[in-house]
Amino acid sequence: SSAELSEAINSMYAWYRNATVCFVYLQDVPHNDRPSAERASSAFARSTWYTRGWTLQELLAPRNLIFLAEDWSALGTKLELANIVARITRIDVDALRNPDSVRGFSVAQRISWAALRETTREEDRAYSLMGIFGVNMPTIYGEGSHAFRRLQEEILKTSTDQSIFAWRKTTQKIRDQCVQNVQINCLGY
Repeated sequence: SSAELSEAINSMYAWYRNATVCFVYLQDVPHNDRPSAERASSAFARSTWYTRGWTLQELLAPRNLIFLAEDWSALGTKLELANIVARITRIDVDALRNPDSVRGFSVAQRISWAALRETTREEDRAYSLMGIFGVNMPTIYGEGSHAFRRLQEEILKTSTDQSIFAWRKTTQKIRDQCVQNVQINCLGY
């Protein structure tokens, strides 16, 4: 039912946060690929897992997270690979090492972590961020970009952080430059 779906989406971040351990299965990373952010050709650095909107909370919420290769062999833990994952995702290494610190980052910083990620449904761009901001709201599929506006309104109810107004829609050209690691401001959505 839609009520159950809404409850599940609103609870997802807490589920990851309260898990004893989470496993990230990287189906596109061979077992012999050593995680590296320096090598652009590294399968670990190019994994599609880093491009999906919903995986951001899977990365940030759990304390214990283990990355697995395509053959289910361990590539390393989030703590062991924090510096590499930070370079790949542009997420502050402190947020990766300490899930409790995530809410201490500005709204603009947290939104920027999701800027290059994609979702199948437009509404999921907002819904996948609810736990990262500690807000709950009903999910209304079919509302399109209004979901992000509602997310902003919910954030403003609990935060005085004015950086929420610093985001803008990212053009494809800027997105392409960000992916190529050009040093530009990748704030945007």
